[in-house]
Amino acid sequence: MDFAEWEPVYSQIIQEMGYSVIDDEASARLLRSLTLNKVLIDPDVLRPLMRCRVNVIGAAARPDDLEEIEGTSICAGSAATAFMEAQRTPDILVTDLDGVIRDQKECCRQGAVAVIHAHGDNNDLIQAHIDGFDCRMIITTQSRPDLAVVNFGGFTDGDRAVCMARHLGAKDIHLIGFDFRNPVIKEGEDIDTKVKKLSWAERIIITMNPAHVSLTFR
Repeated sequence: MDFAEWEPVYSQIIQEMGYSVIDDEASARLLRSLTLNKVLIDPDVLRPLMRCRVNVIGAAARPDDLEEIEGTSICAGSAATAFMEAQRTPDILVTDLDGVIRDQKECCRQGAVAVIHAHGDNNDLIQAHIDGFDCRMIITTQSRPDLAVVNFGGFTDGDRAVCMARHLGAKDIHLIGFDFRNPVIKEGEDIDTKVKKLSWAERIIITMNPAHVSLTFR
């Protein structure tokens, strides 16, 4: 979606979650500065991948969920582990650099395009891990886009992956491993915060879905 459409939603998220636009913008600048020597690609390069069935794989996916999928696969962050266990490689990895980074880096070593996200509270993860991603890359923000830093809309890895697919022209999106009621809690993560995030992810994916895009849950 365009930023003009996303900004009112972003403003509500910032207010409800207690985040800072200033911190988000500073994180985006940090990510941009640390990727000056990376292979940043134009997002439009991915448009041909959106012309077939697009599978967005969420954190609750299991390896056997991936055995028979066809079309383009977009892996949302933590789902990288399921791909590695299934001995498959996604076409695109969407991540804010939490979860099992080793598996995410391996997806990229095997050819996935990395869509790496900056927000106000992942500066330490950006600094710790960005050097290990040596692949084609797109860098994103949830605040105002700036130069190489783009904004497709979306708040969590999963709904951001869906927003990206829709923005780039996907018409047939299948969601695998999405569970808005039983969150997968990462180490050190607060369950109340996670529930709020999933509530926003559900709203962004379902209620903001354009009429011309087919959305299927599996």
